[in-house]
Amino acid sequence: MAQLLQDAGWSTFWIGKNHNVPEQDVAPGGNRQRWPLAMGFDRFYGFLGGETNQWYPDLVEDNRFIDQPYGPEEGYHFSKDIADQAIRMIRDQNASNPSKPWYMWYNPGANHAPHHAPQEYIDKYKGMFDGGYEAYREWVLARMIERGVLPEGTELTPLNPIPEEMANPVDAVLPWDSLSDDEKALFVRMAEVFAALSEYTDVEIGRIIDYLEESGQLDNTVIFYCADNGTSGEGTPSGSVNENKFFNNYPDDMAENMKYLDRLGGPETYNHIPTGWAAAFSTPFQMFKRYSQFSGGTCDPLVISWPKGIKARGEIRHQYHHSVDIVATILDVCGLEMPDTYRGVEQYPLSGVSMRYSFDAEPDAPTEKERQYYAMFSTRGIWENGWKAAAIHAPFSEKGNFDQDEWELYHVDEDRSESKNLAAEHPEKLQQLIATWFEEAERNFALPLDDRSGKDMLATERPKSEPPRDRFIYYPGTSPVPEGVAVNTRNRSYKILANVEITDSDCSGVIFAHGSRFGGHSLFIKDRRLHYVYNFLGIKPEQQFSSHELEPGKYTLGMEFIREGAGEYQESLGTTKLYVNDTVVDDGPMRTQPGKFTLSGDGLCIGYDSGDAVSEQYTTPGRFAGGTIDFVGVTVEELEYLDLEQMAAVALALD
Repeated sequence: MAQLLQDAGWSTFWIGKNHNVPEQDVAPGGNRQRWPLAMGFDRFYGFLGGETNQWYPDLVEDNRFIDQPYGPEEGYHFSKDIADQAIRMIRDQNASNPSKPWYMWYNPGANHAPHHAPQEYIDKYKGMFDGGYEAYREWVLARMIERGVLPEGTELTPLNPIPEEMANPVDAVLPWDSLSDDEKALFVRMAEVFAALSEYTDVEIGRIIDYLEESGQLDNTVIFYCADNGTSGEGTPSGSVNENKFFNNYPDDMAENMKYLDRLGGPETYNHIPTGWAAAFSTPFQMFKRYSQFSGGTCDPLVISWPKGIKARGEIRHQYHHSVDIVATILDVCGLEMPDTYRGVEQYPLSGVSMRYSFDAEPDAPTEKERQYYAMFSTRGIWENGWKAAAIHAPFSEKGNFDQDEWELYHVDEDRSESKNLAAEHPEKLQQLIATWFEEAERNFALPLDDRSGKDMLATERPKSEPPRDRFIYYPGTSPVPEGVAVNTRNRSYKILANVEITDSDCSGVIFAHGSRFGGHSLFIKDRRLHYVYNFLGIKPEQQFSSHELEPGKYTLGMEFIREGAGEYQESLGTTKLYVNDTVVDDGPMRTQPGKFTLSGDGLCIGYDSGDAVSEQYTTPGRFAGGTIDFVGVTVEELEYLDLEQMAAVALALD
């Protein structure tokens, strides 16, 4: 769509999240063909990936990675930064080309995890969720009915609707009255942080709206304001201070989580609400994000504003639509059509239908949409002409046997919350919808289905433009190397060797770092000693190995992890040795993560640590000073460490 607008004379801007670039191309040397500037956008400012740290984001401007302009200690937050950038882009356009129309695709990190919010916003919600998520569901449903968002008679659905034999335990909701006082306190604070992030995001977007009004552009600007799915349930039943545990199949510990009660939402946590709040914030529907068969996984309010083009003010429309209909609506409003062929390439038919008719329609007028299929992580659903079929299957459950899934049937025109299964009353209607789902799945490439765990999906090697290798050489003065293209040390033995010359007895700083305080490892010098820290999912204490004091001179400094087995949650268990030249100076047991350090950002760095520091023993960027780093080698090959050290020593002698 951006290319069509660009060709028609619009300026095009993309702000915030972009999760559309293949993992191997999210790299300084990666192919830029799927980056925003090659997809019809004039400008981009944001991050490439599924999520990012709101305090320490992995930033990209146009076609290059950049450092964040300032840190959280100076008031930085990603939501604030992108609002500033959006205003600047629009202002710059008006300064040079005030008559030129513009399009902005604006995607804040909120309310995706991690839930990071300024403390003053968190404090505003203190006590508001003390009644728990079950009481909240009752309260908010009544308010939605009262305000006309939902029809009279809409019923609540059960919190745990998936049969036990099919359910994924990490998605269960714990009854509020079964929680301990500590659990209630933690869960309440997590909800307060979530609400704070939501409001703070609204406030920052509000600054953009204020600017449009002040500059006389608001009346003729069409604004679509919407979330992209149901509330996320990756926080598991117990909530999490580090969401990456979910993607490593590693459980949270209540005692550990309670230590962070007063720091939730700040830079020291990567927190996520428990499933109970995910279900409550998706009221009145079943389940939450990832469950595409239920509206709890997909249904969101959409606000459309166009003062010059919509007569209605503050009215509600109940026509059924899907996010795929937004593109068709924008093209309609702009007077453009989707071509059958674009730049010599036959185009896939446009999925959506325009919603423009609804601008002047009666609130309960019929929808012009006829059908919509759903599929995500092995979950399946189909809506057609007011009826919906849902396959009962949990994502990430590793149960397979999709042909044995039970299907439920809802008449959503009469039962908005999908609370009444009518499969027994209308078996022919159900079979017709199931057949329709397969028809749509074939047309939209939704097959085959895959319900592997999140860890297994994320840990699966992606296609890469670089040939496979076991030895990686990195140099100082380079941008962070994203995890998708960096050396993969997961579930295997590995070695790190660095040729370093110390010229100052007070030499210090990072030699090698990959990850963050929420999972990663780092080789650094502090207090004249060499240290290696492996930060296992942010769980304290850090696993640390240290040397004696180092005098000025040339060294090969390194470590070796020898994997000896797997733990209960498939974490690697083994022994680590720390080396100064060919001498072991420290050793001991260590465990490493089975999955990734992050979903986005905190790449591999040489001579500094980007974003959030791996170890609490230094602060970012922790630049190496008082010496020079020649190179750092990381290898997963089976050569003995001492053989590699001899090779590095020869290189050091020749330097």
